[in-house]
Amino acid sequence: MNTISKADMKTLFFVAIIALLAPFILNPFPTDSGLAQFNAGYPDLMQRFAIYGILAIGFNILFGLTGYLSFGHAAFLGVGSYSAVWMFKLLSMNIIPALILSVIVAGLFSLLIGFISLRRSGIYFSILTLAFAQMSFALAYSVLTPLTNGETGLQITLNDPRILAAENVSGNLPVTTLFGLEMRDTWAMQVGAWDFQFNIGYYICAIFLLLAFYLSIRIFRSPFGMMLRAVKTNQNRLNYTGINTRPYTLAAFVISGMYAGLAGGLMASMDPLAGAERMQWTASGEIVLMTILGGTGTLLGPVMGAGFIKYFENIFSKINDTVLHGWFSWMPDGLENIIVWVLHLFTGKGWHLTLGIMFMLIVIFLPGGLMEGMSRIGNWWKRRKGDDDAESKSTTTAAE
Repeated sequence: MNTISKADMKTLFFVAIIALLAPFILNPFPTDSGLAQFNAGYPDLMQRFAIYGILAIGFNILFGLTGYLSFGHAAFLGVGSYSAVWMFKLLSMNIIPALILSVIVAGLFSLLIGFISLRRSGIYFSILTLAFAQMSFALAYSVLTPLTNGETGLQITLNDPRILAAENVSGNLPVTTLFGLEMRDTWAMQVGAWDFQFNIGYYICAIFLLLAFYLSIRIFRSPFGMMLRAVKTNQNRLNYTGINTRPYTLAAFVISGMYAGLAGGLMASMDPLAGAERMQWTASGEIVLMTILGGTGTLLGPVMGAGFIKYFENIFSKINDTVLHGWFSWMPDGLENIIVWVLHLFTGKGWHLTLGIMFMLIVIFLPGGLMEGMSRIGNWWKRRKGDDDAESKSTTTAAE
């Protein structure tokens, strides 16, 4: 306890390798191939992989360890985005002050909401967090228009003071930087028909993802994490023994909110715009889906769930009727139209239906999420290898 095992270090190393090679792994097709249009390695999507991974890791600290299911976590994502954009407007375009402010403001906001919501548990806690998130959305959308710019969204302008970057008040809109490195810069490299891109913004997000993942490992393996597991197992029993569990659950709620604030700040750092839609209940639901889909309470599961949803959202949303007709053009016209009509319901704008079916199947057959599936495959491989070794030994013994 309070130490990182070799297995944890291997997991961290695995996540680091995947984060480093993700632009190549998710961009597997040559630029001149017909499948190039389905590539998922372009910078904006890669940044969302890392950002939503941070968001899911933070949510898993609350839900996975304590069992408290929040339906309003998107409120902290939105607060973090608004805080970052205001820092860009008032101070400078450097992302570090913006991220610091995002984490602090989201932490204070989650402290307030958690202090009230954690007076209840179970479904009542979930409904309270949902209510606070919807109130936050309504305030950002209409009442707090001077601070949030309402439905248009908060964005930088040429008239912003930016007291530490006065030279940016004229000309084109400034871009976010990290001590001179522009987040939108991309280093391109082409090897034959293969096109590789190194986006500065993505690798900054990936570094923060690794830091967030490492911190989650420390929390999981600490006495604090053990207490959170005890809360999830039987909170009433802890209360009967005289242990006050509320400080632990409140701390987990605030830490989770600060993770969401960091994710919101990174979103604004990659694209200096904050809108109220980031605080809607649908955004909170997506966070819940990512965590459950990957594996609640596991270290790697939330990252896998976030990558899985965002990757397949990109793939299935691009398969429109034109693409489907191109795939099945070799069929008779009547059969081709029928197949395209059926698949049309599950692709393009209907990709949510495909995601819903996949989520339902995983929950039914893999209650532990994608991590349970990987565990089953690993156990099957070990058994098969053990059977092969036993058969080899028996064959050798018989021959002797």
